[in-house]
Amino acid sequence: MRKPYLSLLIIFLLVVELADGQSFKSYKLQEATIGSLHEAMQSGKLTAVQLVQMYLDRIEAYDKQGPYLNALIMVNPKALSEASRLDSIYKATGKFVGPLHGIPVIVKDNYDTYDMPTTNGTLAMKNSIPPDDAHVVHQIREAGAIIIAKSNLAEFATSGQVSVSSILPGYSRNPYDTKRTTAGSSGGTAAAVAANFGAIGLGTDTGSSIRGPSSHQSLVGFRPTLGLVSRDGIMPLALTNDTGGPICRTVEDAVRVLDVIAGYDKADTVTKRSEGKIPPTYLKFLDKDGLKGARIGVFRQMVMPKNSDPQVYALFNKALDELRAAGATVIDSVRVPELDTINKSFDTIPQLRRDFNLYLASLGPNAPHKSLKSIIKSKQFHPSIEKTLLDSDADTLAPEAHKGWAKNMALRERLRQLLLRAMDSTGVDVLVYPSFSYPPRLLGDLNTPSGTNNNALSPPTGFPAFTVPMGFTYNDLPAGLQFLGRPFSEPTLIKLCYAYEQATHHRHPPASTPPLPKKKKKMKP
Repeated sequence: MRKPYLSLLIIFLLVVELADGQSFKSYKLQEATIGSLHEAMQSGKLTAVQLVQMYLDRIEAYDKQGPYLNALIMVNPKALSEASRLDSIYKATGKFVGPLHGIPVIVKDNYDTYDMPTTNGTLAMKNSIPPDDAHVVHQIREAGAIIIAKSNLAEFATSGQVSVSSILPGYSRNPYDTKRTTAGSSGGTAAAVAANFGAIGLGTDTGSSIRGPSSHQSLVGFRPTLGLVSRDGIMPLALTNDTGGPICRTVEDAVRVLDVIAGYDKADTVTKRSEGKIPPTYLKFLDKDGLKGARIGVFRQMVMPKNSDPQVYALFNKALDELRAAGATVIDSVRVPELDTINKSFDTIPQLRRDFNLYLASLGPNAPHKSLKSIIKSKQFHPSIEKTLLDSDADTLAPEAHKGWAKNMALRERLRQLLLRAMDSTGVDVLVYPSFSYPPRLLGDLNTPSGTNNNALSPPTGFPAFTVPMGFTYNDLPAGLQFLGRPFSEPTLIKLCYAYEQATHHRHPPASTPPLPKKKKKMKP
């Protein structure tokens, strides 16, 4: 017969074990990083199944009730079974399958997934299940990541201002103030990552759509050099600009994702530019002293008192002081006098019809639609994008056949050369400016200035641009600091962004999605 004191000891130890698990759930999950989660798995304190369930609990509590962030289109019904498979492998071998082993990721719903619908936010594609994964999705799965959910977006990725679609009624909402916008088009991913619905996220960026939502939700967003990351299996908007990239809570996590997704892919010929330009790992450029001796150019053309919110303007000037305090020399300012003239000179040439029809063809015989025209005829899309779709489909010329195409390409090259000349002549490593010169707008507000600075430099040149948290204005409204570099200068951008992040630690989680209360465990006597 078991002695009473031994029974009490066993019960005590069980209570301690449960309490330890609950303490991880209540505060360690909040803002958890890839590194901290892997450390917990390796120490036996956490399994992939437990981790996925914790995030699912938060999604259930906060996405369609409570603050009602409305960030996610669908939760992966196989997430727990995939986590169990990964746990079995780790238990049998003692090794992770890859650098993202067991890490739940939020994927924007314009990345193909072979086992879930990929909708681009449009009802017309509600039942479209692609025959295979997008290249980037394949890479993260091979690295051990678990797709926990697919996120909402501005339908067809057409807006940098809001994330609203026909597939999901209502706007995605900013967790720092649910009356305000997430920005677009990767707003669902950003809201979900900011609210700790997953560990990391994937977005896409044609004009602003990684950096804008990241800035508005106090996140790190990488728009890489065009050609560093494959676009295969990503629904296109304009392939001259389109790219994918990470949206994460820390620079280090974004770098860990970039390590997995960067590289040549024969299905996207633009990635051939990256050959010989990718280091064995970008992690070696994480240097908390990376700002010492750096030369930072201030791009004042993006942020002047007359076109900026006063609090964002003051926060940006404070960020410049923070860069100086961390050891950087700040060159204030660097100019490209022709910038406004160039940006006003571009002809509008739709690329959507040709590129999207090619995407639909890639889906094979089971594609729900064979052409953009078929989607328009279905009327299964959000009314806000009707004109964009109609105008795109009405233009039957190939983009390159337009007489303005050569002019646009020449303007792009001119802007590249002017930026490089301005940076070289001043000896700066990067240019900095606020990602937005105004705080997040109220939902539905399309009249007051958005203040976006994301479109003017990186998209038309293909140069890389990263945003990191710069602090908060007014009542906890996030702002982002953007670093623009030369082509394939990701190592420099990583070093400088990481050093700024480590020197300031501006990010904090939103109050609207706190740690969940501890679940009461019933123990059998």
